Amino acid sequence: MNKLVIGVAGGTGSGKTTVVRKIAEQLPRDKFVILQQDSYYKDGSHMSLEDRKKINYDHPLAFDNDLLIEHIKSLLEGKAIEVPIYSFITYTRKPDAINVKPTNIMIVEGILILEDARIRDLLDIMVFVDTDADERFIRRLKRDLVERGRNVEEVINQYTTVVRPMHNQFVEPTKRYADIIVPEGGSNAVAIDILTSKIKSILAGI
Repeated sequence: MNKLVIGVAGGTGSGKTTVVRKIAEQLPRDKFVILQQDSYYKDGSHMSLEDRKKINYDHPLAFDNDLLIEHIKSLLEGKAIEVPIYSFITYTRKPDAINVKPTNIMIVEGILILEDARIRDLLDIMVFVDTDADERFIRRLKRDLVERGRNVEEVINQYTTVVRPMHNQFVEPTKRYADIIVPEGGSNAVAIDILTSKIKSILAGI
């Protein structure tokens, strides 16, 4: 089975997930799978909750890229995988996993997808979603308050002391690897249509 692997990177709150969702909405459901780097945070269950909260989750070392790479390769080889389910409330992996079967198109999405050369080597198309820093912070604030049980002070402190410096050090530099840069995330209908058309044309030839 011939396959196409697309990496979608960009800062926290940039609109990566929205871009991926809008692309996916225009593709046959049985032709693609989505792997989110957030699922591959290292398990912190061996640590206390307080120690887990101190981990820098925006640093490349927070991710289990070895497992992610193993899973990408398995799907490319036509093998099903068990994707971890990560809890952003307890900072641990849940005991269950999601069974994912191989398909023609694989979309790998996350802030640091393009940071690891081993992952880049597995990607056919590399995309960077580029959104203004203020907009990204507002989106992250809303998300962390609603979905991750944080309070305003926690979010602001984490953003100023960790998220922003890590973005500047590790995320922003990966823009240079991108084949396609999508300004303003999911609101950029033109860029999404171009990406989708490209994927469809490749899919037609598989």
